[in-house]
Amino acid sequence: MRRFGEQVVAGQRYRLRPGAYAVLMRGDRFLLTHQAEPTPEFQLPGGGIDPGEGALTALNREVFEETGWSITGHRRLGAYRRFTYMPEYDRWAEKVCHIYLARPALRRGPPSEPGHTAFWMSGAEALAALSNSGDRHFMAKVLRNLG
Repeated sequence: MRRFGEQVVAGQRYRLRPGAYAVLMRGDRFLLTHQAEPTPEFQLPGGGIDPGEGALTALNREVFEETGWSITGHRRLGAYRRFTYMPEYDRWAEKVCHIYLARPALRRGPPSEPGHTAFWMSGAEALAALSNSGDRHFMAKVLRNLG
């Protein structure tokens, strides 16, 4: 599985943290989430898969929490992993990120997760805004397939 991001810290113990994330496309616009803390950054909407939860269930829950939108038409694009410190959980994690392409279907309200704001952008804007190199890789893959 391809790895993106920080180098592994020698001697550091990492806990496995699977997650599901989506490139959300509607027409020629893309829906991202902006997380204000701990570091302000734009991300693909999504998040951790809880114990006993399937990837698509987690994806739908996380996208709704972070954007206020329900989604449909899920199609798996691939996966990557990254090793990182998660200050909000005080945990070193090996994140296994399952990436999907989906379509925002219905805005059900504002994001319910504190510190998250939903933003619509063009493909070029989204590609430039994403802070994570793995997220950018999959956004670029979608944009290449559109052209």
